[in-house]
Amino acid sequence: MKRFYVLACLFVFGNVLISYGQTVGQPLPVWQEGYLDIHQINTGRGNSAFLILPDGTTALIDAGELDLTDPRTTSPRNTPARPNADRHAGEWIARYARKAQSFRSDPAIDYAIMTHFHDDHMGAPSSASKKSAGGYLLTGVTEVGEHIPIRTLIDRGWPDYNYPRSFEQDPLVTNYRKFLSWQMQNKALKVERLQAGRNDQIQLLKQPAKYKDRFEIRNLAVNGEIWTGVGSVTRQHFPELKSLPQNQYPNENMCSMALRLSYGKFDYFSGGDIPGVLQFGAPMWHDVETPVARSVGPVEVQLLDHHGNRDSQNGFLLGSLRPRVLVIPVWSSDHPGHDVLARIYSQQVYPGDRDVFATNILEANKLVIGEMLNRLKSDSGHVLVRVDPGGDTYRVIILEDTDESFRVKAIHGPYQSR
Repeated sequence: MKRFYVLACLFVFGNVLISYGQTVGQPLPVWQEGYLDIHQINTGRGNSAFLILPDGTTALIDAGELDLTDPRTTSPRNTPARPNADRHAGEWIARYARKAQSFRSDPAIDYAIMTHFHDDHMGAPSSASKKSAGGYLLTGVTEVGEHIPIRTLIDRGWPDYNYPRSFEQDPLVTNYRKFLSWQMQNKALKVERLQAGRNDQIQLLKQPAKYKDRFEIRNLAVNGEIWTGVGSVTRQHFPELKSLPQNQYPNENMCSMALRLSYGKFDYFSGGDIPGVLQFGAPMWHDVETPVARSVGPVEVQLLDHHGNRDSQNGFLLGSLRPRVLVIPVWSSDHPGHDVLARIYSQQVYPGDRDVFATNILEANKLVIGEMLNRLKSDSGHVLVRVDPGGDTYRVIILEDTDESFRVKAIHGPYQSR
């Protein structure tokens, strides 16, 4: 009788798990409270990650859209539009965010976080862009905000946009600032500059007390100001601008935000486009990955810096973070670099297993790089990291990207958080 009771309990408990479990070929079960979802969205036009935090707070990290009038955008050098080219990337991202949070009666993006001011991370206005009621062009994040409310937007330049130089002549930032101004006046948008070192600027908004001491987003770096790992203390990694000629100022990628998300034992790192591999003759401070890595510690999942371009993923960063899972956000035949993959898979850089997932590897890359790309666990599709309540275990789920079905293509894991 006792044995029968135990088996019955296991059967009931198993059915509860199965009812929420992901099934290959079926639509993704909707998020439930306590879970952490990190969706790396593949639009084929740039970076975008949509997050649902354990209490239902939502965040969007980047909303890229390349210049649709640039011949390269639709050339074989770049990935095709996903799901298709009928809508622009900003609208696809907004639709994805709405569908992913169907549990909410008021779908919204609580935090939109723009890591830096490049088109593949925030959108490029062009003659192909529609005009909004506010007079700005719809592209990337400005188009996302047209289709779903954004409550708070965080970037690296607010309010003056003058570091390391003025953006007055930059059409991308000029259009973006028109968007901010209109949204603040008409939609109650709040805008902030990311403050390095803080762990309370991006926080849970629904049930913060329930996850106190178990969840945080730490602002690691922005504009060369890097968290030391002690309290909220930071230090400036770049030299003072007055000591440099203008042609040697930090470039846009170097100024990218870097963030660490922690949930129980689970840690996730996102570093925008920060570089870590020096060009010949470049000063040491051009390496931003190394000082950032000193304060991060091991993580379970890393989004590759700069799409896995050849100037990223140096040995110190990889050896410090030791990610079990790596995600490559691809939109170009430059992503990832051959030497970057060699470092990622090297047992000399750090020992142990690691699984690598890419949003969309081009055929050209497969022909040139060859064997190492065959090791990828997935080379196309939206990449969802779904962390179980408490953060002890997580899975990587590949979702169909040629339509809006959220159909599960593959499931990897469960992985144990360290």
